[in-house]
Amino acid sequence: MTGLERISQAFALARAAGRAALMPYYTLGYPERGLAPALVTAIAQAGADLIELGVPFSDPLADGPTIQRSTQVALEQGITLPRCLEIVRGLRRQGITTPFLMMGYINPILSYGVARFVRDAAAAGADGFIVPDLPPQEAGELETACRAASLALVYLVPPTASPRRIAEIAARSSGFVYLVSLTGVTGARQALPPDLAEFIQHVRGLTQLPLAVGFGISNPEQVRAVAQLADGVIVGSALMDVIGKADDPVRAAGDFVGALRVGILAAVRA
Repeated sequence: MTGLERISQAFALARAAGRAALMPYYTLGYPERGLAPALVTAIAQAGADLIELGVPFSDPLADGPTIQRSTQVALEQGITLPRCLEIVRGLRRQGITTPFLMMGYINPILSYGVARFVRDAAAAGADGFIVPDLPPQEAGELETACRAASLALVYLVPPTASPRRIAEIAARSSGFVYLVSLTGVTGARQALPPDLAEFIQHVRGLTQLPLAVGFGISNPEQVRAVAQLADGVIVGSALMDVIGKADDPVRAAGDFVGALRVGILAAVRA
């Protein structure tokens, strides 16, 4: 099964169960280099349908202070792009089958080599990529490599985008479309944007791909609200906060994702 097929299957299984898919985000190598495999395993076993794996980068422009801090810690511990691929490969060898979306910035990919990176990521067991600082009009080489490997390349749609721009981004996304729920960087928020339902409805009219919403979603109640509107719910900063503060990060991550899963199931649609 290809990466695109695994992602499509994850959303299809959730849809068949009348619910949205849960997609937690985790920065590889945080808070300790050696904990990454156990943390990803705990997140998967707690009910994640897909997992967004953050590749540490020194200038994560789309991310707020929580994820910035986690990436800095990971970098200080020697977590590089090749090391991230090793972690993914190890997780697949352990039998973890949850789809993995590698979320990283374009400079490390360019340094590694675009075609080589996609080839090595596919061999390691990655299913697709999210590259927040790569606009579609500059992504031709990466798109070509992803198509050849049958991996997803997911673009972000900001709420400020014009209808024409939304249609353009959605048409070039594969796997799903990532809807940014609010303006600004990632990070937990007290409330969801009041116009989120309208935003999701508008994008839904422009693409047949699943719509996953991220940025600012931090607790089971917010997950439930978004799950009633979208095909997928992404939670990152809140999980990283939990992991960073816990005496037992692995157990805390599993418990938190389990609570988010409760929010997903509470929004099951008939």
